[in-house]
Amino acid sequence: MTPDPTAVLDLRGTPCPLNFIRSKLALEKLELGAWLQVELDAGEPEQMVASGLREAGHRVEGQPGEGGGVRLLIQRLG
Repeated sequence: MTPDPTAVLDLRGTPCPLNFIRSKLALEKLELGAWLQVELDAGEPEQMVASGLREAGHRVEGQPGEGGGVRLLIQRLG
């Protein structure tokens, strides 16, 4: 079952590390347990954001996105 995100952030075309910073700031605005959907370019942006948020203690699930990108579903856990 796909979680229902509380907020959606489109960061396609946003360079590293700005995409990670924006994702982290958006998560901080959510309540614990809430989900954030982030649209990213595949490759380095996906890897940087996913690994950084996992290291921060959040749950991260990846899915294929539109136009060759990737969609991350991130649950705020800490």
